Amino acid sequence: MPQVKRNPRYPGRPRLDDRKALNGILFVLYTGIRWEFLPQELGYGSGMTCWRRLRDWNAAGVWQRLHELLLAELRGAGLLDFSRAAVDSSHIRAMKGGPATGPSPVDRGKSGSKHHIIVEAHGIPLATITTGGNRNDVTQLIPLIQAVPPIRGKRGQPLQRPRHLYADRGYDHEIHRDQVRRFQITPHIARRGTEHGSGLGVHRWVVEGALALLHWFRRLRIRWEIRDDIHNAFVTLGCVVICWRRLRKVQCWQT
Repeated sequence: MPQVKRNPRYPGRPRLDDRKALNGILFVLYTGIRWEFLPQELGYGSGMTCWRRLRDWNAAGVWQRLHELLLAELRGAGLLDFSRAAVDSSHIRAMKGGPATGPSPVDRGKSGSKHHIIVEAHGIPLATITTGGNRNDVTQLIPLIQAVPPIRGKRGQPLQRPRHLYADRGYDHEIHRDQVRRFQITPHIARRGTEHGSGLGVHRWVVEGALALLHWFRRLRIRWEIRDDIHNAFVTLGCVVICWRRLRKVQCWQT
């Protein structure tokens, strides 16, 4: 956590405990409540205090490092399967516009954003990207692969590239298939113009489940943030909570 130095001659108001600020941020993520309506009686501090901590910790890379740490813990527990991965995206409304928004082709041209996500074989989120609602899915295929961090947790080479990649017809393009193969990944992408029933859904359904879990957080169902860094902080924090739940669930089974 970034350390804040205080002037002993002018200490000012006591700084809110980091754990209480984190609880306030999680309360907003889970409930979708506006920052100014954050209940003071719960001890979370003011909404602006929690907002500033979310901003500062995101700028310091705390959420991304926490996500990578949990992925390493999951790998150490034998819960990551890099034999295959899946990619998909989901559109959400962006009520106030801002960067990484655009006219939605599925919502009468209203402002919206897209959450692009890549998951491993069990549906654990590895990386996410937020773009405008009018961006084509296939444009984020290679950036998603490149966004997967090196995952440690065991001796030897860290994991970063799955062996196989599954995607729906939105990613159907020969140029991008060739680019995926350059990463030594075998692409399995449904082709346009063919009948449904390709069989890829047997392995691809996990990414739809991950998107459903991500949008279970009310703050991520509709984008209220104008600043894209604040929204991306919430998205990464949502992935962190999903990974932590999976790890805690297995630890509870083992005990």
